[in-house]
Amino acid sequence: MSKPTLSDLRAFMAVAEHRSFRRAADFLGIARPSLSHAIRGLEDSLGVRLFHRTTRSVALTEAGTRLLGRLDPLLHDLDAALEEVTGEQGHLQGQLRINGNEVAIRLLLRAVVPEFQARYPGVELDLVAEGRLVDIVEQGFDAGIRLGEAVPRDTVAIPLGPDIRFLAVASPRYLAARPAPDVPDALARHQCIRQRLPSGKRYRWEFSKRGQVAEIDVPGTLTLDSSPLMVEAAIGGLGIAYVPEPHARAALDDGRLVSVLEDWCPRIPGLSLYFPGNRHMPAGLRAFIDTIQALRSQVEALAPSQPVRISTPAVQ
Repeated sequence: MSKPTLSDLRAFMAVAEHRSFRRAADFLGIARPSLSHAIRGLEDSLGVRLFHRTTRSVALTEAGTRLLGRLDPLLHDLDAALEEVTGEQGHLQGQLRINGNEVAIRLLLRAVVPEFQARYPGVELDLVAEGRLVDIVEQGFDAGIRLGEAVPRDTVAIPLGPDIRFLAVASPRYLAARPAPDVPDALARHQCIRQRLPSGKRYRWEFSKRGQVAEIDVPGTLTLDSSPLMVEAAIGGLGIAYVPEPHARAALDDGRLVSVLEDWCPRIPGLSLYFPGNRHMPAGLRAFIDTIQALRSQVEALAPSQPVRISTPAVQ
């Protein structure tokens, strides 16, 4: 039996982690036929089938699962050793992939990326702005950035900014024609400006007060997918909007809007950078986190005024 090459083993790891030849090929930066050929060659050399393949899915066989369990810690230890040597020489290299919504990526560009690139010019940053919440491991990302409430519980999270709050707001003209709601259920008697999430679903408004939690599928004949537009619609008297407080603050201060249900609108954790806690941390990610910590005051000062609520992960 010919021994597999390190390249073949890394190809196997990529397909095993991504559960997709297409995504694994994109991650490795090679053509899909080349990846398929490498996996077939690995299976032939080992004399076992490593993946069950269909036109829609890829799954590990029992032999593939065993190989992954043994290979994963070995390759991570190898990567760690290579990164330590590289780091000692001061020439950190490689690629760092981070997924976040557009607001989060904008924060990185303004507060972190310039300093990071100055410190580590050999690291390629691949920042993907995406509205949907994705599985960062499955999609080949080293880290993600989302609101604290959307961060998976089995990951390590590092806060990037202060807590935020969403407020229900309406114009005085709108409220002059009907009583303001005093509890979330009273929204059923109002015209609400609904929000379309990046996944395509409508957002169910979430409220809480002293342990009571309410999740309301509000009524309304107008749906928008932009918080600034929702604020504009509310100022125009088209209904009640539920938006991040910074978007509505100017209109609240000058009286064009008033808040309702404010005692049902607590602060929630703001943006956090998160990453798997059960895997070796790449040297590039460690350096990126160190840069964030060194720039903590600047990052917090530039924390987004446009937080974005996210739906549950889309099926890939």
